[in-house]
Amino acid sequence: MPSPRDFEFFVACLCAEWCGTCRDYRAGFAALAAEFPEMGFEWVDVEDEADRIGDIDVENFPSLLIQRGDAVLFFGAMLPDHALLRRLLQTFAAQSPDESLRYASATAERRDWQQHNLRRFLSL
Repeated sequence: MPSPRDFEFFVACLCAEWCGTCRDYRAGFAALAAEFPEMGFEWVDVEDEADRIGDIDVENFPSLLIQRGDAVLFFGAMLPDHALLRRLLQTFAAQSPDESLRYASATAERRDWQQHNLRRFLSL
């Protein structure tokens, strides 16, 4: 079975087990994984994986990171509403790979996200 990190799109939810919002969010995140089988989804407990995720700073939960290949398309906190994540995933899936690369580098904030290649960190 392939790792979630082996898919073209990698969607990670960065949470903590002690966080009630995260625990409530997890079932819907799993449902979205079933809805988007062409994407790899991974639940990352920031405390359990602290040594592997490097300098990624999670300020609010849930925080999401979405990558297409090595390009980070989204990194940040998101309201715990699965419809928001679904809409974002649909938008990214509709982009061509070149559009995704342009999107990932279009602003200073997005260029800064590129240092958070979670796919690479978790593979170490």
